Formats: sequence, C-alpha cells, structure tokens
Amino acid sequence: MQKNLTEGSILKNIISFSAPFLLSYFLQTLYGMADLFIAGQFYGAEVISAVSIGSQLMHMITVMIVGLAMGSSVLIAQSVGAKKREEASNYIGNSISLFLILAFFMTLVLFFTARGLAKAVKTPEISLEETVSYLRICFAGIPFIIAYNVIASIYRGLGDSKTPMYFVFIACIINIALDYLFMGYFHLQSMGAALATIIAQALSVVFGLFLMFAGKNKLKLCRNDFILKWQKAKDILKIGLPVACQDGFIQVSFMVITAIANSRGVEVSAAVGIVEKIITFLFLIPSSMLSSISAIGAQNAGAGKLHRAKQTLWAGTALAAGCGLIFALVFQFISLPVLKIFTHEESVQILGCQYLRAYITDCFFASIHFCFSGYFCALGKSIYSFIHNCISVILIRIPGAYLTSIIWPQTLTPMGFAAPAGSAISILLCIVFFILIERQRKNQ
Repeated sequence: MQKNLTEGSILKNIISFSAPFLLSYFLQTLYGMADLFIAGQFYGAEVISAVSIGSQLMHMITVMIVGLAMGSSVLIAQSVGAKKREEASNYIGNSISLFLILAFFMTLVLFFTARGLAKAVKTPEISLEETVSYLRICFAGIPFIIAYNVIASIYRGLGDSKTPMYFVFIACIINIALDYLFMGYFHLQSMGAALATIIAQALSVVFGLFLMFAGKNKLKLCRNDFILKWQKAKDILKIGLPVACQDGFIQVSFMVITAIANSRGVEVSAAVGIVEKIITFLFLIPSSMLSSISAIGAQNAGAGKLHRAKQTLWAGTALAAGCGLIFALVFQFISLPVLKIFTHEESVQILGCQYLRAYITDCFFASIHFCFSGYFCALGKSIYSFIHNCISVILIRIPGAYLTSIIWPQTLTPMGFAAPAGSAISILLCIVFFILIERQRKNQ
C-alpha cells in the first residue's frame, strides 16, 4: 500500500502517480457527465438544466471536501517521507474521526437548504422543482461522498494512487447502468440521476473500506489512533481548510457565473451548464497534477529533500501546461461536434460553442497556477493558494463575467474569457509567493 516517492526518477514518479489519479478523477467526473449526457438523450432543456445546476452545486461541495482532505494527504505523506509510521497512523485515524463529524453536520445543513441554494443560483422556474429533488437526494448521500474522498486521501498520502482508482471504477460502471435504468426505463428524470450517483458512491465506499481494513494490504491502526486529538485535527485543518475555502470560493464564482447565465433564459443556462461539464472534464489533468505534486512534494519535504519537491513542481507544470495548450487549440475546431453529443437543440449548441471556444483557453493558464498550488500545499503553505485564488475571483472572474454579460448580451464569447483572465492574475501571484518562499528558505 505504501510507496516511497523520495527516490528514483522524478518524471517517472509523477507519471506513475498521476496516471491512476487522473483516471480516478476521470471516472469520478464521468458520474456527472453521464448524468447530463443520458438526461439529454431522454429529456429537454428543463431536465438538462436541473441536472446541470444540481450537479454543479454537488461538484462545488465535492471539491471542497477534496480540498479539506488534502490536509490529511499532505500530513500523512510528510510522515511517511520522514519515516514516522506512528505519526502517519495517528493522522489516518484522526482524519477518519474528524470527517465523520463533518459528514453528520453537512448532511443536516445541506438537506434543509436545498431549495434556498437552487434559488440562490437563479435556477429557471421551469427547472426549480427538478433541481431541488436532485439536490435533496444527493445531499442525503453526503456521508458516502465524504467517506470516499477521505479513503482516497489516505491512500494517496501513503503514496498509493492506484487503489482508489479501482473502487471508483466499480462505482462508475454502476452509476452509468443505474442512470439508464432510472432515467430511461423508470422515467425518474433528475431524481433518477441523483439516485444513481448516490447508490454508486455508497457501493464504492463499501469496497474501499473492505480493501482498507480487510484486504490483503490492510491498514494496521489501533483504537487510540481514532481518538480525536485537537492538535492533529488542527494540523489537518490548517492545511486543508485554506484549500477547501479556496476551491469553494472558485466554485462560488462559477455559481455566480451560472446565476448570470440562468437569468438570461433556459437555453443559455443549458449551454453554460454543458460547457462547465466539459471544462470540468478537461481540468482533470491540472487537478490530478495539483494533487500529485502535493503528495509527491510532501513526501520529499518530509524527507528533507526540498530540491526534489521543487523539481516535481517544474516537471508537473510542463506536463499539465503542455496538455492545456493542446486542448485550447484543438477545441477551436471541434467545439460544435462535442456540443452535439450533449444536446439536439441547435440554439443551445450555438451558444455553447461561443462560450467553450473562449473558456477553453483557461486549460493552459489554470494548469500553471494549479501546479503551484500543489507545491504550496506540499510545503504546508496552502494559505498562499487561498490568497491568489480569492484575489483572482474577486477582481477578475466575477466582475468580468457580469460586465461582459451586460456589454455583450447577444453572445457568450466575452463571458468565456473571464476565467482565463483570472488565471493569469493567479499565475503572477504564484510567482511572487514562490520567490518569497525561496528568500525565506535562504535566510533560515
């Protein structure tokens, strides 16, 4: 289960660690993609919009959970790199206990605020009830979503990115099958998509727990490891909370942009929703690279090999940015065929192309600051990631999307450039923070 990432080829470590991570992210994102795709095959803009908005809200919550769990991954990885097995076990046990408490409160709060959240993002009235139904079922399954991501973070902190891939693969197959069953055969509309997702997540958690505590390479934890200790919990939250807030803030900006789009009618809402799903899919590479750099860099930082952590940053950035540039160029030519996969409505296709061809350029810019964020997390300085993302959102993303929607109400192209413009600001700030860290290290 445990893998040493402090030795050997840096490029090989990145590829071998990030490839299963990327596939896991791909399969997890396929949940929402499959929901939206299958909804588009059986229903019109009303249900597509509901599934799109509901799944986007769920994605926001999920990425915040993943961000919070980053604290566990980094601290476990640092302990493994420093060869402190007892400390690693303590962080594993405390992570499980801490997130159990979190799951209880999140489920209660979110379930009873589903309608308010749907209205807050200006869900079109025709899609409101469908959206609320989707959200309430998904929110009831929050414990499974948290459990999966905590289990995955523990494995990745130990240097194992393959095992989470196995149980998410099983969940993905089940989710797609249930989508067709619930939405196609039983005609449950958006509620069917939500049920399929939650049932699949629950089964993946059962499989993950079996591998963790009863499998061949089971973890060896004692009862004392599960007793929540304030200092351990504080350490986890110190790293994870800024990442969760940062990711949440970014997703809130997406929600604001969605609200702006929703206020322009159901066709714009559907177009923006589909493009957001496509972008989420393409962002799997920078997202997996962020997490890979944080895990590999944390092990090397724990082992005192800071030069290898820095080399991991540069290698990861080159790989992610290269892929992002390819996506940005290719989608200038294939946007329309891709949009046609998700909807048969020509007006939605045209609007989606306008938005996608502009937004897609963010695949390059975001790749760079994502990798820097992973490096900051590896060093336990996730607050820097929080700062640059917040400034980007407040100064560029939200006001940019709002102003362009007013100035150019007939097209979605200008609004699509708000995100890459925000990422450009993040890159500049990341460079400043990197130089600051280097100067602090030289002065020590």
